[in-house]
Amino acid sequence: MALIVQKFGGTSVGSIGHIRAVADKIMATQALGHELVVVVSAMAGETDRLVRLAHELSRVPNAREFDVLLSTGEQVTIALLSIALMERGCAARSYTGSQVHIRTDSAHSKARILGIDISKIKADLKAGKVVVVAGFQGTDEHGNITTLGRGGSDTTAVALAAALKADECQIFTDVDGIYSADPKIVPMAKRMETIAADEMLEMASCGAKVMQIRAVEFAGKYNVPVRVLSTFQEGTGTLIQAIEENMQHPPVSGIAFNRDEAKLAIYGIPDRPGIAAQILGPMSDAHIEVDMIVQTLTENGLTDLAFTVHKRDFAEASAIVERIAKLVGAKRVKVDPKIAKVSLVGVGIRTHAEVASKMFQVLGEIGINIQLISTSEIKIAVIIDEEHLTLGVNALHEAFQLGTEAKESVANCL
Repeated sequence: MALIVQKFGGTSVGSIGHIRAVADKIMATQALGHELVVVVSAMAGETDRLVRLAHELSRVPNAREFDVLLSTGEQVTIALLSIALMERGCAARSYTGSQVHIRTDSAHSKARILGIDISKIKADLKAGKVVVVAGFQGTDEHGNITTLGRGGSDTTAVALAAALKADECQIFTDVDGIYSADPKIVPMAKRMETIAADEMLEMASCGAKVMQIRAVEFAGKYNVPVRVLSTFQEGTGTLIQAIEENMQHPPVSGIAFNRDEAKLAIYGIPDRPGIAAQILGPMSDAHIEVDMIVQTLTENGLTDLAFTVHKRDFAEASAIVERIAKLVGAKRVKVDPKIAKVSLVGVGIRTHAEVASKMFQVLGEIGINIQLISTSEIKIAVIIDEEHLTLGVNALHEAFQLGTEAKESVANCL
């Protein structure tokens, strides 16, 4: 008998009919003798509806009350799913985040999980019940309801799997696994049977929408096997697991992209110790996550600094940059919300230096200018004009043969 945590996203529970189908799927898994904890999101469209209601009353809703509002979507789903299970003769018990003491920090709308009290869940599992937990939410040390950000139910599920030492965490969604690129952009994209946790972390951080990045971080940190599956069709999905160092890997496993970033650049900054902290510190204070950072030394003791932020933070970040630029005596500021980040990801990149040069060559041959470059051991990311995203991703996907069986051969990739 295995302990499995299953998570069903908003599209999976988007109607009463879908909730009935999810209940049937849960009972089929339980019939195999497994213990089950189920995490659910709000029904599709519900969170957006709640956001619209709040913004009809306030342009910038109070953060605490906004989280109180948004957390209600999941509460509806856990109750409906538990009712559906009970109607089928399955013992079930629903819990909100606060009821199972999912403890978080106090960063409303983007809180981080600090700990979970699993005593109630363990007792219910021992009694043969299916435990249904609201994703996306928790409470801080003061008892305030917090939410974990878009996709936060993934994080709830993986965190519960880690705390319970579950055998597997299954993420059910509207796609049947992790692909070499987004099939909506790249028709030849190929589903991967397995992907290394390190690769999935980079894919998520670079814009892949299948899983929230914090969920992948939890999975990697606590060695939780995660399988991404489709709610609507049978299949084995994609297993996200720890990398095996003795295995051979192709140079590139997948391509991720992100349209949700904006670029900010400050030119002619006096080059002195601590200047980067003076500029980026206020971003951190405002809870604005900075992604790519490039600093370039110019002439006459001046430097240029460019970085990217999420588009939702663009207006606030732009205001901060304009203010700081004046304080430090910079020459000018340039901002650009119409960019895209394209990233090649693969554990084989660390042993294949040719990947970067090939990437730059492919983009150059089709007339795409690279604005910023960032690398890690297993990732090469570039910033390009948003209008060139589809062209660039498809060209790179073809150049590295990610959609063909030739991908399996390292020799054929370069």
